Amino acid sequence: MSEAVKLTCAACGQMNRVPVAKLAEGPKCGVCGAALADGRVHELDAAAHDKALRGDDLPILVDYWAPWCGPCRMMAPEFAKAAKALAPRVRLAKLNTQDFPDIAGRARIQGIPALVLYHRGREIARLAGARPAADIVAFVQQKLGAKAA
Repeated sequence: MSEAVKLTCAACGQMNRVPVAKLAEGPKCGVCGAALADGRVHELDAAAHDKALRGDDLPILVDYWAPWCGPCRMMAPEFAKAAKALAPRVRLAKLNTQDFPDIAGRARIQGIPALVLYHRGREIARLAGARPAADIVAFVQQKLGAKAA
């Protein structure tokens, strides 16, 4: 049997087991059918955020942002480009700090946009400020080494 990874569905919060060999094929949630590792940025709610950070086997880079933040909105297309470049080995997600201020407080977010890289329940690194896609990809690859390849 092939090695599998656990991934939380951003849409319904269901934990899924996905064979590593199938990650590049666009796996979907077994409950709701939403894409799990498709190279797109997924918006998280509080429950999906906490579950993904605790339980996912793949690294996840979370962009803590707010709709009123100009630099956050400017960086959104670059973050999406980085998501495509890092898929399927790293997932990228966003959390709206205006809607979930308690999560932002727990994550010690002091300014936005803030990018925080997590792996298996632990914070690996953080990066402050709006960045181009190339910088985001380089940051993740540097912090994860061969895991992000």
